Amino acid sequence: MPKDVVEKIVESPAVVLDKTIEATKEVGEFVHAGEPVKKAKEYWDLLGPGLTTGAADDDCSGIATYSQQGAKYGFQLNWLALFTFPLMAGVQEMCARIGLVTGRGLGSNIKRYFPRWVLIAATLLLLGANLFNIGADLGAMAASAKLLLPNHSFTSLAIIFTIITLALQIFVSYRVYSKYLKYLSFALLAYIFTAFIPAVAMDWHAAFKGLVIPSLSLDKDQIILICGILGTTISPYLFFWQASQEVEDRIEQGDSSVKLRQQNITSEQIGHMKTDVWSGMFYSNLVMFFIVSVCATVLHKVGITNIGSAADAANALRPIAGDNAYLLFAAGVIGIGLLAIPVLAGSISYALSEAFNWKEGLNFKLKQASAFYGVIIIATVLGLGFNFIGLDPIKALIYSAVANGLAAPLLLIVIVLLSSNKKVMGQYTSGAFSKILGWLCVALMTIAGIATIYSFFG
Repeated sequence: MPKDVVEKIVESPAVVLDKTIEATKEVGEFVHAGEPVKKAKEYWDLLGPGLTTGAADDDCSGIATYSQQGAKYGFQLNWLALFTFPLMAGVQEMCARIGLVTGRGLGSNIKRYFPRWVLIAATLLLLGANLFNIGADLGAMAASAKLLLPNHSFTSLAIIFTIITLALQIFVSYRVYSKYLKYLSFALLAYIFTAFIPAVAMDWHAAFKGLVIPSLSLDKDQIILICGILGTTISPYLFFWQASQEVEDRIEQGDSSVKLRQQNITSEQIGHMKTDVWSGMFYSNLVMFFIVSVCATVLHKVGITNIGSAADAANALRPIAGDNAYLLFAAGVIGIGLLAIPVLAGSISYALSEAFNWKEGLNFKLKQASAFYGVIIIATVLGLGFNFIGLDPIKALIYSAVANGLAAPLLLIVIVLLSSNKKVMGQYTSGAFSKILGWLCVALMTIAGIATIYSFFG
């Protein structure tokens, strides 16, 4: 957020008279010129791939996971929102740095510097996880829309959302589409607003206490849930999307070739990327905190401890917290689903296209990159199909978490090694702090993956 203009004149504890007069004039000029608004616009213009990636992290499956966390354990696990923030921001910064500096997507770099089996294994696991996630998200959107439009069938609503998301990706130019994704991130504000509805009666003291004081009970259900939270927060599809969108943005700015993108990289661009990524991840985890806290305050308090989907969470809020909370929760699911599904399908397509040297990118038209768009279409339709074969939404989330648990540690190792390699990154390698965060993420996701698989099959 922009700093208050008054801070611009506070240069020392003892400000002499002439400085005071000069600064007062300066403030007057700033206020007249609308400086706070100008600074806010400059900040908004800096935001891009990092903001949309962070918002997509809170997809419908994530909302369901966070709702279950709050309903079952109250405020006990609120600290995970604070704990995972630097981890996910550090990893996404590495991915963005790789895309910016090399001028290539993550898949292209893995293929270039690692054995081919690494990319194939990661891509197949990403494919499996994302298909389940797309299906769960489309189902949640349709179920939430049905709460608002009870006269429409679940099937028709799911198909409508599928068509809308595909049409936007295929027929809207990247320049317009990227702006659409940025504005869709506002859908997550619904979950922040929900906390301030009087009927919710948010327990702020308990919420912030849970945020800063870690607590664990480590029963089997909690272990699985924590693994699910880590999997939905630090997800492989975000790695591919982040790197590829940095490349897409550079192409949109005129750097059409890999060579141009490598030559024209500047420290200023790296700095802007950091602002974008850390802002997006902070926004993502802020929303996570509010979703968990609202469900802890409203649902856990009255003994509702089992949430099967994001639509279930919205429906459960209605009789307790009123129509306003119910409507905001349901509308938020639909809005963020329209953002998240293209990211899920797009990340699959980027990975496969880079693996097989297909022309890829949302900057191209359908005829120019038919294989790239073909993967997006097939992935989205297959995800839709999961809703009509009797697959339980909770099982879809578990399958997705297992696949992420297998894919994430492998990809995280690759990302840390790539971003730390001077032969790949030149002078723009990741710093020591980022490397520490990266290796800590590798350790945590490995443990989480093993625990998820053991709990699932055990």
